[in-house]
Amino acid sequence: MRVLIVEDQSRAAQELRAGLEASGILGWVVGSAEEALSSLDSERFDAMVVDVMLPGLSGFDLVRLLRERGRAIPVVFLSAKADLQDRLKGLEVGGDDYLAKPYSILEVVARLRTITRRMQTAPPAQTRRVADLEWDQQSRRITRSGERIDLTPKEYAIMTLLLDHMGDVVGRSQMIQEVWGMDCVVDANAVDVQILRLRRKVDDPYPVKLIHTLRGVGLLLEPRDSA
Repeated sequence: MRVLIVEDQSRAAQELRAGLEASGILGWVVGSAEEALSSLDSERFDAMVVDVMLPGLSGFDLVRLLRERGRAIPVVFLSAKADLQDRLKGLEVGGDDYLAKPYSILEVVARLRTITRRMQTAPPAQTRRVADLEWDQQSRRITRSGERIDLTPKEYAIMTLLLDHMGDVVGRSQMIQEVWGMDCVVDANAVDVQILRLRRKVDDPYPVKLIHTLRGVGLLLEPRDSA
């Protein structure tokens, strides 16, 4: 696994790099968002570890920009701020995980392996459809009415989970286990944020709604006219 480490504190960056490499993960260090963008244009990485507080563009700004450009590379944020609002903001801009400093290198390794494993699972080569939504599992492309919908890794994982269980209710505990990982403790608000962001992209612009909440039960994917 190749991981881009975006951290402006040289000592912290080198310690993280050494810890990752001790676990068999190759780390590539840059000190700013601008350097990260340049590296992503010229090199291939499987994931990123991004410090929130960076000179110039912040870590949040960097990941928001990547998502706007359609880049779905998995991201783990690192930050000295551990309050709920900062964690939620990290998820809202497109992060896949958020760890507060001081962190355990082993936990960073575990989170990286979890989020990249989801991305690397090869789906069968086929297309699945519901209403005007089409999912090409080979290219990992989701469209509605022929228009591509760019999703973050978490949004994509939730959407494909619903597509895999089309017409059946997916409970919150099942979603957390399959999308965030069996051993991950997830704040309920963080789950709601991801579902809200997914709905804004998949349902809000279209008259036929696909994602429905069964209060106290879970989510259901099936076409229903908004009227």
